[in-house]
Amino acid sequence: MIKKIVLLFTIIVLASCSSSKPAVAATKKTTVQKPRVATTKKPAYSKPAVKNYPSTNNTTEVIQSTSKTVVTSDLINNYILQFKDIAMGNMKTYGIPASIILAQGILESGAGKGDLALEANNHFGIKCHKDWLGESVRHDDDSAQECFRKYPEAAESYRDHALFLVGKNRYATLFTYEKDDYKSWAKGLRAAGYATDPNYPDKLISYIERYNLHQYDCQVTGKNYTPISKTTTNPTKSTSPVKTNSNSNDPNLYEVQQGDTLYSISKKFNLLVDDLKQKNNLTDNAISIGQRLKVK
Repeated sequence: MIKKIVLLFTIIVLASCSSSKPAVAATKKTTVQKPRVATTKKPAYSKPAVKNYPSTNNTTEVIQSTSKTVVTSDLINNYILQFKDIAMGNMKTYGIPASIILAQGILESGAGKGDLALEANNHFGIKCHKDWLGESVRHDDDSAQECFRKYPEAAESYRDHALFLVGKNRYATLFTYEKDDYKSWAKGLRAAGYATDPNYPDKLISYIERYNLHQYDCQVTGKNYTPISKTTTNPTKSTSPVKTNSNSNDPNLYEVQQGDTLYSISKKFNLLVDDLKQKNNLTDNAISIGQRLKVK
């Protein structure tokens, strides 16, 4: 009996000792998180957008032929680069100055942006006439809804222009001029009835001299080409009003120089372009080097 009591007492003592130890919480080990760093994808580097600013010489003018077309000098230069080789090829084959071909193309087609050029690839305003058997379009010109030739591509228009001049008796006089005499050709085209505009020769000559188209004649003939400029024309000449005769200066007149436009002249004399055109009875913005304009 005493043994049982002692055994029981021992068990109680042992139990009380074990319960007095601090309980150890068996908790799940928590993961220590490092400070969070925001990671953003580095944007791909892109160069700043480059704006296509117009060049300082990129002037605007209106070409009036079979349609009224607003063009820039850059557009005309691009047109020249596109068709200069065809023009020189036609000069070699048919004897027509490349400068005249390009100037007519610029004027008649609005540098490729006129209605006929876009609709019919007609770059020279050639009407159907009785001998035309190809496609055609109707377009208002001297009369309403006149018949104009239509071509599958612009190069065909250039070829037909050459054949048109070669094949018509009224243009025979043109081929008596020197191949590179663009001034005689410009005046001869008007005299032969190619255009009814009395200023047609001046317009052609203006494009030839402003855009140095005569250089392509020289490439065909093998002659040296000298660009037309203010310095080569007259090294001492200023942009002040020019002489109207050998004895006096007329401050009311200005002689058009290489690179001049109606806009630049109007700014020079504090005029509006429309006022300048009205003073000189101009119907469009085409001017030619050496032309004298009233500015006062």
